Amino acid sequence: MRSDYANSKPRQPRKRGANSKSKATAAPRRPVSPIKFVVGLAVLVGFIYALWFLKHDGTDAASGNEPQAVTTKAAAPATTNPKDTLPPKPKEEWTYQKELENKQVEVDVPAQSNQPSRPYQMQCGSFRKESQAQEMKAVIAFQGIEAQVRKVGGNNGDWFKVILGPYDAKRQAERDRHTLQRVGLNGCMIWLWTN
Repeated sequence: MRSDYANSKPRQPRKRGANSKSKATAAPRRPVSPIKFVVGLAVLVGFIYALWFLKHDGTDAASGNEPQAVTTKAAAPATTNPKDTLPPKPKEEWTYQKELENKQVEVDVPAQSNQPSRPYQMQCGSFRKESQAQEMKAVIAFQGIEAQVRKVGGNNGDWFKVILGPYDAKRQAERDRHTLQRVGLNGCMIWLWTN
């Protein structure tokens, strides 16, 4: 038999009868039997005693005596064989400290002949207009470094280069380049000095 769900009537909830409520509320409580009470009390007392025993590590509270630790004496060897005895511990002596105090280090320094005899220069810019080169020279002068503007003729016309130097060592030129990099002049190049 097939029924149409849409046309079916909703089910009415079942009403619980008076018998189910009365049975739940009317069930009498049984008293705890004395045997179960005594057994439960004995288990509780035994558990408390076990905890107390563990806490006091087996000490007797009534007499105040602690159990004596059993000590056994190590059996002394009956005969000492010279092969079985160990020699005395050697004293450690460190000699490297004394050796380092008197040690002299020799360093081979290459001769200065490798370096070129010409000094170094640093070029920070090359401009078509002299006014732009003079502006860069002024910025460099504010950093406490002296610069010069050179006019150089080329195939495309005249150029104005901002040159620093001469420097006896490349390290001096590097120091000035780092000073200029801190203020935003990053295009400086270091070369050998040219007239």
